[in-house]
Amino acid sequence: MTLEGRKFRNELKYYLNIRDYFVLRQKVAALLTLDKNSLNEEGYNIRSLYFDGRHDHALYDKNNGVFSREKYRIRIYNGSDEKISLERKSKYGDFISKESAPLSLLEYKAIINGESDVLAKKEHPLLRDFYAALKYRAFLPRVIVDYVREAYIYELGNVRVTFDKKLAAGINDFDLFNKRLVYEEILLPEQTILEVKFDQFLPDNVRKIVQPDQFVRSAISKYVICRETNIQHFNQ
Repeated sequence: MTLEGRKFRNELKYYLNIRDYFVLRQKVAALLTLDKNSLNEEGYNIRSLYFDGRHDHALYDKNNGVFSREKYRIRIYNGSDEKISLERKSKYGDFISKESAPLSLLEYKAIINGESDVLAKKEHPLLRDFYAALKYRAFLPRVIVDYVREAYIYELGNVRVTFDKKLAAGINDFDLFNKRLVYEEILLPEQTILEVKFDQFLPDNVRKIVQPDQFVRSAISKYVICRETNIQHFNQ
């Protein structure tokens, strides 16, 4: 589905217990291809710094079930500064869209230090929108979300099946590269988040393996879960 020039995909989310995770990952790994960015069979680390307005509208829009919403984040992989991406994730009912633009390390450091003018002359539409959010809508860093993602790909239907594990919230800083960052784990050790993303359709052979109707869908937002944990600690 395309809306306002953005391509939207289907996204289904579920909580899995440890037994269902091990059974399902074995079936998925037999048919789908492990993401090439994986460090090993466990996957790779994702760390994101989320931004929100002064009144936390992204947080409350999610909790209030607002049909159309969006949020900004800066994301890195495996703790490396080789690839720093600004992302905007937009939600429209059950459909999602993700846009991305590269940031340099110097630009990233300026942004988290409150120097948004580093983006003032950028031509990329996403960077321009983010600059406006920082400059005129008082967007601020809100929480770091960290987890391990085990991802599998199936080209037909542009399918992506992911198992997200070890979800944790950063509770003492907003710097993605802070080696002394303190985390609080959010999920129970036996919990995993399953996400199934696809374009127009989910191929039958993948559907038979994943069996989405077998599990109870959940409106899971890693940002909301970690932000609420952050609020409990610092009321910020």
